[in-house]
Amino acid sequence: MARSDTVRFRHHQAILVAAIVATLGTLPLASARAYLLPILLVPLTVAAWSWRTGTDADAHGLRLRALVGQRRVPWDRVTELGTDPRGRAVAQLTDGERLVLPAVRGADLPRLVTAAGQGEIQSAQ
Repeated sequence: MARSDTVRFRHHQAILVAAIVATLGTLPLASARAYLLPILLVPLTVAAWSWRTGTDADAHGLRLRALVGQRRVPWDRVTELGTDPRGRAVAQLTDGERLVLPAVRGADLPRLVTAAGQGEIQSAQ
């Protein structure tokens, strides 16, 4: 369970609603023939992806959540926060690795730095 000092970034809930509508729309097609049943997996996977993926930030570090699995990155491994050309937030790590932060936009960087509670993290745009 997330603590109250954790800042959570998730994808817009409209993606989940669209996936549910797409699932309902594919039901008649998928039920017409047995070999068409796997078509239902596409909107159901999109629904699960939109519900699960995101970034959690607290005073200890970042938790990047994907459809399957998650990764914890402590703040002492983050050297810089910035944006890529598409406007997504990116974390530069001490080993040179660049991580795209799921569901975090460039405009969300001030909230992300505030969640860190540390002044030494640079926010570059």
